[in-house]
Amino acid sequence: MREKCTMWTDKQRGIRVSKEELLCKNACGYYGNPAWQGFCSKCWRERARPAAAPRQDTRPSNDGTLPTFSKFEEKKNIEKGRRINTMRRLFWGNPTPPKPQESAESRANALKAFQSLEPGDFTGFLKILRSPSSQRLQSRCTAFLNTMEAYHALPVQKQSDLVQDFYQSFAEYFRGFPEAQITQIMEHVEKLIMTRLHKWVFCHDSCDDEQKDLVLQKRIRSLNWVTPQMLGVPFPDKNTSVTGDPFLPAITAIIEMDAKRAPQDKLACVSKCSQHVFEALSTSNSEPANADDFLSGLIYVVLKANPPRLHSNMQYVIRFGLPHSLMAGESGYYFTNLSCAETFIEKLDGPALNLSPEEFEGYMRGQRVPSAKNKRLQAASDTQHLLEQLKDRQEKLDKGMDALNVQLQKWVQAVHSQLDEAATQFVLVQKEITAQAELSQMVSPSAQDEKQPSLLVLKDQHAGPKDTDC
Repeated sequence: MREKCTMWTDKQRGIRVSKEELLCKNACGYYGNPAWQGFCSKCWRERARPAAAPRQDTRPSNDGTLPTFSKFEEKKNIEKGRRINTMRRLFWGNPTPPKPQESAESRANALKAFQSLEPGDFTGFLKILRSPSSQRLQSRCTAFLNTMEAYHALPVQKQSDLVQDFYQSFAEYFRGFPEAQITQIMEHVEKLIMTRLHKWVFCHDSCDDEQKDLVLQKRIRSLNWVTPQMLGVPFPDKNTSVTGDPFLPAITAIIEMDAKRAPQDKLACVSKCSQHVFEALSTSNSEPANADDFLSGLIYVVLKANPPRLHSNMQYVIRFGLPHSLMAGESGYYFTNLSCAETFIEKLDGPALNLSPEEFEGYMRGQRVPSAKNKRLQAASDTQHLLEQLKDRQEKLDKGMDALNVQLQKWVQAVHSQLDEAATQFVLVQKEITAQAELSQMVSPSAQDEKQPSLLVLKDQHAGPKDTDC
């Protein structure tokens, strides 16, 4: 960013940067970026487009004449027009014969399906896109992807313009939706398109991103002697219960950015890293973290992490990310600060670290190192503080174990008493069952004896009349 971005003062913590310095130089209200010379993506493209040959000017007109800037460029523009016409035919299809228009019912069904899409549901978005009602949208995406892959040798800036134009034309399909819903759908579209195009456009041969990555990594390695105190980064004091480096989660998050493919996923890593920086600053210092502390902490994180292909990843997001993600909101603010941190590291000098030019050169050449005595004292203090924390934790653990043992003994006693009570009841129930069985056995023979006399009496009654008859 501008030189004010790297101004250092003794009266204020961190590296001074105002919100106005992060905004677009065109005063449009959006965030600017050093890659766009301080402009936002919209203003930068508006300024850069007139400098290049507009695509509509390179196409043959209806009367067969070809507009040119000069006779010298006539042949070049003709070839360029043919190439672009070919791309347009692949993307939009051959204008003759005309494609059948999408029916109003089919369009309404597609829009209704997208309206019911849940936020962040990329799988649901793919299902809707593959449905019959969204066949036209799916065909547009497929045609565009095939075109981009077929012409992957085009300059990366040209490919960036084509992708941004595709975003704009695709968003027009949902122009009746609320802005938030269009943003959600376009984030899914960006993820779909750029996940597939990543291998073709990332670190493209037509740009020098890879060489700049190597230069930046070498620069960061040469600044490994920079301490948090030099940057004005507040670190944990003795009364703060923080073990290790509080910026470690932020370092991990910024390193993960290189593993992502979609620009929005890379931006998510930047946002996650920035949020961890704020968390580390809040736990490291009693005072609230401000923008100066945040930028200083972010610079420290980048120096400690030395993220792989940092410049290429940032350029990839700038070229192929959705404009609204970089122009406003939290993601735009965090990404602008990361760009400012990269520029600061590239132009870092002695005054920025409150060092004289001689001291700075001595550190860069390895002739000077931060005070070893201060390092040993700081390490000893940190170790002592850590031991005290471990001792407190051990005491709490011992008390907890004692309380747990008491509870365990009480529980064992309660279980034993319940078992004894259950055994006693079992013996009583068993005796009662045995007594009832014996009683039932005694009752059965007496009942049989009572039945036998009755049978004898009945037989005698039948026998009496027979004897008289005889």
